[in-house]
Amino acid sequence: MAPTVAIIGAGFGGLCMGIQLRKAGITTYTIFEKAGGLGGTWRDNTYPGAACDVPSHLYSYSFEQRHDWTRRYPRQQEILAYLEHCADKYGLRPHLRLNTEVTAVTFDESLNRWRVTTTEGDEGLFDVVVSGVGQLNRPRLPDIPGLSTYQGTAFHSARWNHDHDLTGRHVAVIGNGSSAAQFIPRVARVARRLDVYQRTPNWVIPKPDGEYGPRARLVFKRFPLIQSANRERIYRFIEGVVFPVLVGGWSRRLLMKRAQDHLEQQVHDPELRAKLTPSYPIGCKRIVIDSDFYPALTRPNVELVTDPITRIVPSGIETAGGTTREADTIIYATGFQTTDFLAPIEITGREGRRLHEVWKGGAEAYLGVAVPYFPNLFLLYGPNTNLGHNSIILMIEAQVRYIMGCLPLLSAHGPMEVRQATMDAWRRTLDQAMARTVWEASCHSWYKNAAGRVTNNWPQPTTVYRRITQAPRPEAYTYH
Repeated sequence: MAPTVAIIGAGFGGLCMGIQLRKAGITTYTIFEKAGGLGGTWRDNTYPGAACDVPSHLYSYSFEQRHDWTRRYPRQQEILAYLEHCADKYGLRPHLRLNTEVTAVTFDESLNRWRVTTTEGDEGLFDVVVSGVGQLNRPRLPDIPGLSTYQGTAFHSARWNHDHDLTGRHVAVIGNGSSAAQFIPRVARVARRLDVYQRTPNWVIPKPDGEYGPRARLVFKRFPLIQSANRERIYRFIEGVVFPVLVGGWSRRLLMKRAQDHLEQQVHDPELRAKLTPSYPIGCKRIVIDSDFYPALTRPNVELVTDPITRIVPSGIETAGGTTREADTIIYATGFQTTDFLAPIEITGREGRRLHEVWKGGAEAYLGVAVPYFPNLFLLYGPNTNLGHNSIILMIEAQVRYIMGCLPLLSAHGPMEVRQATMDAWRRTLDQAMARTVWEASCHSWYKNAAGRVTNNWPQPTTVYRRITQAPRPEAYTYH
C-alpha cells in the first residue's frame, strides 16, 4: 500500500517531490501551500529586476530542461512560468491545496502517523511529512527603533508594493545585498532622490548576462545534447573554479582581483570606492553578481549612506550624529529569517519533542534531511544544504532522490528515524568540513545563527553531497 505523504510548500522543492512521487506511481500525496499560487520565492519576489544569479540552463530540473530560456540568467517571470509548466505537465494541480497554511505537525505514537493541522482547523493523518518551505520565505525586518512611527510608505523587497509609484519620490533603501543590487538601478532611474543605507559593503562581480536569440533557442530545441553539454560545462566550471574560492583555493585571489577591477572600472570617485570596498575575505558573505549596481550608485540623484542608523522617525531615517534624512518611501532589503527553519510551524515528534526546542542551539539534520525523534519527517533545502556557489536545484533533486529511496524502507519496516549516534557523527563530519570554509570568518552573514554557527550552508562540493545521498543507509536509522 502506497504511503500517504504531506508536502509543505509548492516551490522548487515541494513540486520536485510531487513529480517524483507521481513518476513512481504514488498519487496519495497532498501539497499544502499557504499562498494563492505555487512558486515559492519566485512567486513572492516580484521587485523590479528580480532574477537569478545562477545560469538558466542549470537553474532547472535535470529531468525537465527548458530549451527556450530567453536569457543566460533567468528572470523571475520566466522561472515562475517554468514552475507553472512543470505543475501542468506532471499533473500536480489536483494535489495542490492553495491558500492552506500548515500550523502544526504532530507525530501520533499510537498510530505511528503524523497529524497535519491547518489554519482552517482541518486535520489530516499522513504516513510521511516532507517539508519544502525552504530558507528564503519569511522576510526579516531590521531591529531598528521607531519602525512603527514612520508615516510614509514602507515595504519589504519580497513584498513589493506595485501600487506605490516611485516616480519622483524620495526613496530610502535599507540594505545592499543581492536583491537590492537588482532593484536599486531600476528605482534610481525614476526616483527624485535615492538614499542607499549600507551597513557592510559586498563583494560584487560582473554578471555576464545576455539574450538567447531565436537562432540559439532553435539550436537548443533541435539538438538537446548541445544544451545538456552547455549545462554540464557551466556546472563543471562552477564546481572547479568558484567552489575553491570558499575554501581558500587557488581561485580566491583571481575572483577577488576580478571584483576589485570591476569596482575600479565602474566607480571612479575614490571616496565612494573606499566605502564600497569590503574588509573581509571574498565569499564570507554572499557574493553579489550584478553589472548595474555600481553605476546606479554614481548617479547624481543617489547617495550611499554608511553612517549607522539610530532610529526611524515619522519623516525618514536618523543616523549617528543626529542627521535626519527625509524619505517618503522606505524599502527594506534586509533579507529573510533564514536560520529559523520551518518556523512558525509547530512540529512535535516522539516523546513530545518540539523541533524548535531541539534546535534552540542551531538547526541541524542528518544530510540536511532527517532529525532524531522525528520519524518519517524529511526536509528539503534543510539545514546546511544551501550553496554559496552553485544551483540549489542540484541539492533539491539529490534530497528528493534520497527520500524516494527511504519510502520502501519505511513501508517494509515501519516509521524510520535517524539514530542519534548517526546524527552526532554527521555533526562532527560537518564541523570539520565547515572549519575549512571562508564562512567561519568574522563577517556577519545570513548563513549564521545568532550564536555564530553556520547552519545554512553546505561546506563541500555538490559532487560530494550527491554521492552521499545516492541511497539511504538502512543502518543509519531505527524503525518503529
